[in-house]
Amino acid sequence: MNFIKVFLAAAILIASFSSCSKYAKVMKSKDTEYKLTMADKFYSEKKYRMAQQLYEELYPVYKGTDKFEELYYKDAYCFYYLKEYKDAENFFKGFLEVFPNSSKSEEVDYMHALCFYKQVSKVELDQTNTSKSIGVMQTFINSHPGSSKIKEATEIIDKNRIRLEMKEVRAADLYYKVGQYRAAALCYSNLLGDYPESLNGDLYKLKSLVSYYKFAKLSVVDKQTERFTKVVTEFQDFADRFPQSTHLKEAQEYNNLSLNKIKEIQL
Repeated sequence: MNFIKVFLAAAILIASFSSCSKYAKVMKSKDTEYKLTMADKFYSEKKYRMAQQLYEELYPVYKGTDKFEELYYKDAYCFYYLKEYKDAENFFKGFLEVFPNSSKSEEVDYMHALCFYKQVSKVELDQTNTSKSIGVMQTFINSHPGSSKIKEATEIIDKNRIRLEMKEVRAADLYYKVGQYRAAALCYSNLLGDYPESLNGDLYKLKSLVSYYKFAKLSVVDKQTERFTKVVTEFQDFADRFPQSTHLKEAQEYNNLSLNKIKEIQL
């Protein structure tokens, strides 16, 4: 078993050395046609780093020729396949600027937008790229209404909106957890406004109502009537919006508690 492992490691090392030696030979060549042929060969073999370096060395040679468009196109994809999405984004954008009338423009425009999606962060981190991704995907949809990529672009927008929604939910939950109930109530209310299509709309409304109740309960007596009345108002809105909600009973309980508190204060 150890012999096989050693043999495989040696084989991989030899293959790697051979590949590097071959690449070094190509780089030293003065034959630009040969270099382009080898760049395309490396590209087809998915050796994208080697292909990318050759393509960029050949830019001054082929710029302005009928081969430059394909070279630029493959170079952009090299960065994408290498998962260097920021560079890929810039190269796809550059392609659209240099070849606005290309037959590949719709595909490249989609790839440019896709690169933003590939750069989105985890939910707990900054979501600037998520918002940008929504914007550029929507621009793609508006620019290419008949594209076969509309469905994929729409799905990406939906995924990004869910990601942003989750980010806001975490913020609201944190406010609630640390006892900042008014801030939590406002955040949950904003969620309902920002994501009216969300399947969790009734839950956000309930959490907002509960947060307002806890905020009222902790308030000074002079403010309690006004703030418990806010809970009652929130419940009425809840019942109007979500009459079939599974959370309606719980919301009703907080409404009743608030009405009782108001009566106690007014005695």
